[in-house]
Amino acid sequence: MKTLIKNGKIVEKGNQLTEASIWIEDGKIFAIGKAFDETGFDKVYDANGQLITPGLVDVHVHLREPGFTYKETIETGSKAAARGGFTTVCAMPNLNPVPDTAEKLKEIYAIIQKDAVVKVLQYAPITEELRSERLTDQKALKQAGAFAFTNDGVGVQTAGTMYLAMREAAANNMALVAHTEDESLLFGGVMHEGEISKKLGLPGILSATEASQIARDITLAKETGAHYHVCHVSTEESVRVIRDAKRAGIHVTAEVSPHHLLLIDEDIPEDNGFWKMNPPLRGKADRQALIDGLLDGTIDCIATDHAPHGLEEKNQTFLKAPFGIVGSETAFQLIYTHFVETGKFTLEQVVDWMAVKPAAIFGLDAGTLKIGAAADIAVFDLALEEAIDEQDFESKAVNTPFVGWKVKGNTMLTFVNGKLVWAKEEV
Repeated sequence: MKTLIKNGKIVEKGNQLTEASIWIEDGKIFAIGKAFDETGFDKVYDANGQLITPGLVDVHVHLREPGFTYKETIETGSKAAARGGFTTVCAMPNLNPVPDTAEKLKEIYAIIQKDAVVKVLQYAPITEELRSERLTDQKALKQAGAFAFTNDGVGVQTAGTMYLAMREAAANNMALVAHTEDESLLFGGVMHEGEISKKLGLPGILSATEASQIARDITLAKETGAHYHVCHVSTEESVRVIRDAKRAGIHVTAEVSPHHLLLIDEDIPEDNGFWKMNPPLRGKADRQALIDGLLDGTIDCIATDHAPHGLEEKNQTFLKAPFGIVGSETAFQLIYTHFVETGKFTLEQVVDWMAVKPAAIFGLDAGTLKIGAAADIAVFDLALEEAIDEQDFESKAVNTPFVGWKVKGNTMLTFVNGKLVWAKEEV
C-alpha cells in the first residue's frame, strides 16, 4: 500500500515551516520531499498547505474500560485521541478490575487490539488493587505488555512501598509514574486552597499535598536509580523540587496538563463540578512556574490527563462531583491558540512537548517524521478558527470548561501506520 500526503508544511529546527509531501509505504514513512509524481500511489491526500506533524503522543489518559464504560470506552477514547491528532496514548490502570496481573492486562490488550483506532499502551499498577501495600509482579506485567507502573488517581502513601516499587522498576528497566498526593494533607479538600476556596466556602487542597510527596519520591529515586516520572505537575514548589533534582542528576521527568497552563482558580466562576480536577487549578504564580518549567526543560512534556465522566455525576457541586476533565480533543488546539499565536511558545516547542519528548523519555517508537519510522501523522489547520463544541466530540464525555472557547489548529487528518483513522471532512 502506497499513500501520499501532498502539499503540506512541516516545522523544522529553528521553527521554520517548510513545504513537504510525505510518501508512505507499507505503514512506514518511505520518503519526504517537496513533491512526488502521484503515479502509482493507492491513496493521495491533499494537505492544502496545512501543518503536518508526527502523530501526537499522550502519556496520560483514562479510557475507563473495563469497569466504567458509561464514561468512556477504548473505542470512543481512542477516537477522541485521533480527533485531537494523537496517534499513541498511554492508558491509566484505575479500572475495574485493576490490571494488576498479567492475565488481566492481557484481557485489556485484547480489547485494544479489537477496538482501538490509535496505538494504546496500557499502564499497570504499582500495588495490587491500587490501594494496597502489596507490590504487583512487575516482571510478569512487563512481559504482558505493561507500558510503565503507576497508581494514578491516588498517591502511594507509604515511603517503604514506594522505595521497594522503585527498586523493582529499576531492576526491570521500567518507569515508575506517580500521581503525587499526600492524603494526610488533604483535609477533605476539593479545590486549591486560596481566596477562591474561601469565597466559595469550599475546603482547599494545599500545594504541599503534591510537592511534599514529590520531594519524598525524588529522594527515593536517587537511592534506587529508578526513572521517576511525575504526573500533572501543578504547583510552583513542585517545579522547584523537580528542577533541583534534575540539576543533581537524578532521573526524574515530568508532565504538565493543558488546563493547568491555561486556567487558575480565579477563573472558576461558581461552585460547579465541571471545574473540579485533581490536581486542582492553582494560582497565578503556580501557572507561571509551570510555563517557565516547560521553557527551561524542568517539565519535559504536555499530557492531557483526559478524564471522562458521565454528565449527571459531573454536573454537580464541587463536594459531590468526581475529579477530572476531558482533554484529548482540545489539547493541541488550546495550546496552539493561547501560546503559539500569542508568541509565548514556538510551534516547534509545542510539537516537541506533545510528540517528540514524550516518546523520547519513555523510549517509544513514535513522535517522529523520520524515514523508516511508523507513519503516525497528524494534519492541522492553523488558520481555521472554530468554537469548541461538545456536539462534535468523539468522546462519550463532555466534562470540560473549555466548551465555547474559540481555537485554531484544528485537526484535519490523523494517520496510524499510514492508515487514515480520522478525518474532519470526507476525503
